[in-house]
Amino acid sequence: MALKRNFQSLETFSMSSMTDVIFLLLIFFMVTSTIIFPAAIDVNLPQSSEQTSLKPVTEVYIDAEKNIFLVEDRNDSTHTLSEPVAITLDDLAVRLTAIQQKDSLRSVALYADSLVDYGKVVGILDMAARQNLKMVLATRAKAPAQPAK
Repeated sequence: MALKRNFQSLETFSMSSMTDVIFLLLIFFMVTSTIIFPAAIDVNLPQSSEQTSLKPVTEVYIDAEKNIFLVEDRNDSTHTLSEPVAITLDDLAVRLTAIQQKDSLRSVALYADSLVDYGKVVGILDMAARQNLKMVLATRAKAPAQPAK
């Protein structure tokens, strides 16, 4: 006894699954685009033609008003960054010592506003060098040269 099933093809196309996929992609790109920017501190970096591929896990920021902020990783396995914390120069020395004791091969990125005095930047670079930490001075890429008209 053979049973026959009646299959009917639908004449309409359902777009509901397609819109779900598009919304998921939209959410994914919105979330990942916010990860690209470092911390929410407004620092106008100087320009440089050379860039490094080194990804430091600890970041020090100096804004235009010469306020110092520190951003450390919360967990060494995932390198999740914490929120920026305003600190003094003395506290920075203590924190850099603690960072060096945890991991002597760790590098620290310094994001200094272009209006900050050169002496202040060199002072922080020297403080990290005394702790035997590798310090990376962050810059923004130079704009490509415009062809002469």
